[in-house]
Order: sequence, then structure tokens, then C-alpha cells
Amino acid sequence: MNKVAKVTLSFWIIKICATTLGETAGDLLSMTMNVGYGISTVILMGLFLVSVIAQLFANTFHPILYWTVILTTSTAGTTMSDFMDRTLGLGYAKGSLILATCLVIVLAVWRFSEKSLSVSNIQTTKAELFYWIAILFSNTLGTALGDFLADDSGLGFLGGAALIGTIIALIALAYYVTRLNRVMLFWLAFVLTRPFGATFGDLLTKPLEKGGLGFGTVGSSAILAILLVAFVTYTIIAEKRTPKAATA
Repeated sequence: MNKVAKVTLSFWIIKICATTLGETAGDLLSMTMNVGYGISTVILMGLFLVSVIAQLFANTFHPILYWTVILTTSTAGTTMSDFMDRTLGLGYAKGSLILATCLVIVLAVWRFSEKSLSVSNIQTTKAELFYWIAILFSNTLGTALGDFLADDSGLGFLGGAALIGTIIALIALAYYVTRLNRVMLFWLAFVLTRPFGATFGDLLTKPLEKGGLGFGTVGSSAILAILLVAFVTYTIIAEKRTPKAATA
């Protein structure tokens, strides 16, 4: 039985909410609570490992567990990226290049090992393990890329979000009007929704004088957590109603 979420419009909405929450929650722990990037990464990577192990040992698809793993990859990715870019001094551009290379390597090994990069029919533990490693690197890459666009590129938070949003829209258009490889389009969109969430998270949290909306990490995290729970609950209810409607 397939153990990952179906790729629908709801999937992308929840994914953006989860990755944006990961950005604000990671910043809440590392900066607002002053835990630091290194210790925050250790804590959040621990939460990721616990959640992904539970996911790997699950026999069926559990929406709450699945999206918990997505959220923990996003929060861990946020602090891991900040640790590389800021504490280690690699900078956003070099950090993004390193993470992009790691992601390409993971996808190449996955393709060589499993003969497929399908994200709609993952049934083996090995394929699922590759799936989660790729997601962890893609979310970490997204943070570095989002920070690069918001800070180093000169686009600012709103400009960075607008640019990434436009590219995502073009990928969606390519899905419907071209015959480009669907797996390739998925991973492009999956990677880019992370910097979109990162820049949107920065837009929510940063003060008005820095181009943000001034909600702070606490307020933004609370808003996004409510949205995430609401969308996941909606999909669970909708999926339970579908078999009943089909039977009727």
C-alpha cells in the first residue's frame, strides 16, 4: 500500500503551510528563544528522526504522521541551513550550491537503485527512505535559496516570494499543457515551494521597517499551525467521505 500523500491541489496547499511553519518555528527556537542554530538543529533533527522512524514502521498511510514528518524536515532544514550559512560562514549562495548538489546526488542514487523516482507509488522501505532524505535536503535547500533571494539578491521578502510564486505557476502550467516528465516537474515544484514558504515566512515575521508584516515568530507560527491543522483535517474528512459516496 502506498504510504505517502496523493499529489493534489490540497497537497501543495498543505505543503506550503507546513514549510512556512517550519521556517517560522525554526526561527522561533533558534533566534527568538536564543537556543542557537547548532543546538536547535540537534533538537529538531532528533524530532525528525523520531517522526520518520515512526513513518517507516507504519503499515499504512497516516495523514497526521505523514505531515508531521514533512513539518519536522522543514523545521530541521531551517536551522540546518542557517547553521551552514551563518554559523559556519558559508553564505547563502555557497550553501545553496552544496545542498543542491546533495539533493541531485540523492535523486541520482535513488533512480539508480530503484529504477524510478515515482512519488505516487512508494511501497518499499528503501524507496521511502530515499523519499524522505530527498525531502529533507530539498527543504534545507529551500531555506538557503529563500534567504539568498530575500537578502543577497536585493529582491526583498515580497520580491523573492513573487519570483518563486511565478516560477511555480509556470511549472503548474507546464504540467497541464506540456508532456514534460511529471516526476521532474514534481521535484522542481517541491524544491521551490520551500523557498516560497521561507520568503513568505520572513514576510510574516520580520518587522515593518525591514519590509515584513511584523507578526513575529510566535504570532506567525500560531497562525500557520492553525491553517495547517485545518487543511489536514479537511483532507482527512474528504477522504473518508469519498468511499461512502462511491458506495452510494
